[in-house]
Amino acid sequence: MHRVFSRSRPTPSYRRSSSFRSRQRKVIFSGIQPTGVPHLGNYLGALVNWVHLQKASQPDDQLIYSVVGLHAITLPQDPAQLRQEKRAAMATLLAIGIDPTRSILFHQDEVSEHAELAWILGCLAPLGRLNRMTTYKAKISTGKTDERLGLFSYPVLQAADILLYKATHVPVGEDQRQHLELTRDLAQAFNQQFRAETFHLPQDIITPSKRIFSLRDSSQKMSKSAADPKSRIGLTDTADEIALKIRKAITDSSHEIVWDPKDRPGVSNLLTILHACTTDPALDTSATAEFRNTSLVDFKSRVAEAVESRVAPIRSEFHRLNSDEGYIQSVSRNGAERARSIASRTLQEVKSRIGLEAI
Repeated sequence: MHRVFSRSRPTPSYRRSSSFRSRQRKVIFSGIQPTGVPHLGNYLGALVNWVHLQKASQPDDQLIYSVVGLHAITLPQDPAQLRQEKRAAMATLLAIGIDPTRSILFHQDEVSEHAELAWILGCLAPLGRLNRMTTYKAKISTGKTDERLGLFSYPVLQAADILLYKATHVPVGEDQRQHLELTRDLAQAFNQQFRAETFHLPQDIITPSKRIFSLRDSSQKMSKSAADPKSRIGLTDTADEIALKIRKAITDSSHEIVWDPKDRPGVSNLLTILHACTTDPALDTSATAEFRNTSLVDFKSRVAEAVESRVAPIRSEFHRLNSDEGYIQSVSRNGAERARSIASRTLQEVKSRIGLEAI
């Protein structure tokens, strides 16, 4: 039987066909790498949407959220630090509002079926397609990363993460759309080669999100890997730390508060943060009239207050949860058991299709 690997059609947008108004049962999967406590950019750009999806879901929908440790080791890691960061990532997800009784929350590396399905899918994935992955090329182009198989093939592991639970929907940002297209194509290739509708072709969920930039270089996304810790706001930063980082945020020589991402990126980034953190729906990102007579110092103070208001409950809950080691372990263990019960059935079906079932 020859291999079939065709391009799938573009996935529809969230508003058109991924809306929660539809009553098709949804299985939603998403993951985050264990890089310790996420920063404000992670939260406003992705994690807050996990909570929104949980709130918007119906009782028969299934939400599966994972701390993806196997992805983390595509780059060198200190073992002791990785253990701490896995726990911190789990505590943060609980602190922001992920409910382990409503969503399956687990560590990917504790469910071995992920790695096994990744190998099977890797036997279908064309090298040329993986070589064109923009995220891989971007990391290699920096010269700071060796060309290793794990980094090259991690989009296949990502596909396995999604398909192992027969996900129907995946919340993605623009930088991950290419990976979801690969996931759909691998699912389609498997279904066609083995003449069975084993996998769904997962759709993207394009949810409203904010792209938050570095406080020190507004041409770069806020990132934990940035050398300057003042470039980012951690979800466990204190009120004083937040105020200091916002006060030191690089803007420009003009003191006028204007929304102009092209010519005033630093101020525009602070406006984005303010809009994302405020509870006032009337405060639009580009609505700057109310700041006409506001000094830059006072404006930054208001941004810091809004961030602290949003972060303080998360910070408090994180510290409470992180001190309860037994609870974190219980959530992780229970989540892994629930995930494994689904993953093992899917892998058994896949192995049976390809002729590797137990005899």
